[in-house]
Amino acid sequence: MVKGREGERVRLYVRGTIPGYKSSGTVTLYVMIDLYNTKEEVQWYAGKRVAYIYKAKVKTNGSHYRCIWGKVIRPHGNSGVGMRVRVFMYPSNI
Repeated sequence: MVKGREGERVRLYVRGTIPGYKSSGTVTLYVMIDLYNTKEEVQWYAGKRVAYIYKAKVKTNGSHYRCIWGKVIRPHGNSGVGMRVRVFMYPSNI
């Protein structure tokens, strides 16, 4: 552990929302990351992995939850809509 960080909890995730399911590219999707409003704040997430977790009716491998993985490519828009991030996910799967 790092000195001075004993007992502190580190949050390893941030919530996001999907404003639309389809963009002009068939492999990209917009995700709005909460708590961030500018391109500079969102730039840290470039290259990070994204998980879309959803609940299904039928159990698979003992769980009702499924996951689709993606990757953050770049921020989209300027300071007004800088929360949107492009992600490699198939919109048809969502």
